[in-house]
Amino acid sequence: MNTWKRKRLYAAGAAAAILAGTAALPAPALAEDGADVRVTVDIEEIREPGVLALSVAGDSVALAEDGSTLLVRQFVGTLPTVTVTDTRTADEVPAGAAWAVVGSASDFVGSSGQAPISAGHLGWKPRLIDGGTTGSVTEGEEVVTVLDEPTQPGNNVGLADQELLMSTYDSGAVAGDSYSVNADLYLRTPADVAAGAYTSTLTLSLFE
Repeated sequence: MNTWKRKRLYAAGAAAAILAGTAALPAPALAEDGADVRVTVDIEEIREPGVLALSVAGDSVALAEDGSTLLVRQFVGTLPTVTVTDTRTADEVPAGAAWAVVGSASDFVGSSGQAPISAGHLGWKPRLIDGGTTGSVTEGEEVVTVLDEPTQPGNNVGLADQELLMSTYDSGAVAGDSYSVNADLYLRTPADVAAGAYTSTLTLSLFE
């Protein structure tokens, strides 16, 4: 065999070996299957429990002289609106519960050392502004001063002790709403009361 022929045979054998080697390699695997999983969650709104709360539209009232006589000096004003707000549901209210707003005053203290005027000289007449539609919220009775004849048995004591401003006998029936009241205030003193500025603190409290 001549040289040229040998070269062709060697080349053909090498090519056959390469082709055989290539055919022996495994084909790469292909992922042809799949699945999706849907994930869900229900998140409920956070519900805070309802509350029973008291608010007052102002923190002061100035009494002005009006209606004085030769024997009694009178100073009048209006209590800022007092509101009771109940955001509870009826199920959150204890069975048989009832709430009330009461008020009491301290003695009037003189700014220049005058003798104090006792809280018994301060009276009020509550006035219901918004009692809702149930009829279960009412204002308190008038409380007159120690210088007055009683208009109800024993009510000429002034605001020296806790006196009723507004109340309900059934908290559950009036839950979920708000109610408001104010009051006519009047200070009555002897005609010879010492001149000068006086200050008292009227404390309002909500009980259930």
